Amino acid sequence: MIESVANPQSAKAERRQTRIGDRRKVRVPGRLTWRDAKGALRFVSVVTRDVSEVDAFVECQVPTSIPLYRLVHFQVERSGRDCPELPAVLQHGRVLSAVYRVGPYRQSTGTPQGYALRLLIDPARIAPAPSRARVAAV
Repeated sequence: MIESVANPQSAKAERRQTRIGDRRKVRVPGRLTWRDAKGALRFVSVVTRDVSEVDAFVECQVPTSIPLYRLVHFQVERSGRDCPELPAVLQHGRVLSAVYRVGPYRQSTGTPQGYALRLLIDPARIAPAPSRARVAAV
């Protein structure tokens, strides 16, 4: 018998360990903008639930439906950019992101409660810059 089926707690622990970034619980206001299938510009106000250097989960303030894998621009509102827990990539304007998971649906509206976003950023922006001592030694 497969242990993850027999023991659901171990399956949850495995899923938690597969996260790419170190998630931090941060609640700051933000905005998502995207183009729908017809090319019309759409936007919605959101609040972050948790963030990392490479992804974020946001909750929508009003009912809205964004398709899975849709490219969106995510930005934190100016009032929230000075939060010390916020990753540096989110403190400097818009970040191109992809919706990679849709949260549970609300019974009342039939729309998702939130969206998991993968921040599409250059890996060099995440990694710390090499020190001059290491560069000189090479």
